Amino acid sequence: MAASSSLAFTARRGDPELVAPAGPTPLGLRRFSDIDDQGSFRFYRSVIYFYRRSGGGRRVVVDPARVIRDALAAALVHYYPIAGRIWELPGGKLVVDCTGEGVSFVEADADVSLEEFVAY
Repeated sequence: MAASSSLAFTARRGDPELVAPAGPTPLGLRRFSDIDDQGSFRFYRSVIYFYRRSGGGRRVVVDPARVIRDALAAALVHYYPIAGRIWELPGGKLVVDCTGEGVSFVEADADVSLEEFVAY
């Protein structure tokens, strides 16, 4: 029987915040196409991305969460429906209400390296 091992680390999760588009976006309702409106596509997926802190010996301190948050806000100007809210109309048809409210963003830190985490 193989010996079990464990990876102990501490993670800190920040409070969820809304990241709104960095500039003005069109408002209004947009209907989903029949392809996008299929029942099999109606699910929510959480995503976790891992980023290595930059610096590489430089003295410049870069906050990766701030860079990602700012880039997300800039991208939402061009992909503005993502910053809206989805509604189901009578009959089951989906629409996106382009409100410009934003998307959820949660910053987290852990005292473990990506290499340690992946190797485990």
